Amino acid sequence: MRVKRKAKVLSEEEIDKIVVAQANDGSAWGKSIRVRRPKLASVSLPAELAARAAFFARLHRQAKVEDWLRQIIQERMDLEEAAFAGVKREMVKNGV
Repeated sequence: MRVKRKAKVLSEEEIDKIVVAQANDGSAWGKSIRVRRPKLASVSLPAELAARAAFFARLHRQAKVEDWLRQIIQERMDLEEAAFAGVKREMVKNGV
């Protein structure tokens, strides 16, 4: 009877090393795939939060609360991604 071995779980750093090592080796990569951006997603908000968002959208002279929320979410995502990149850079620098 065969016993299945569990595959070794690679850390993100180990995966990064493998990818960098194989980056210029065309035989290490499969056929390219095309990825499509998903269509719009909807998010439910509690009524009180939606009312507060609508208030601030009007305060910032946005015609649609959806446009104001999109802008706010995009700005926050940019901040989060920059902070994450900075922490990751510091971890690499410090050998963590």
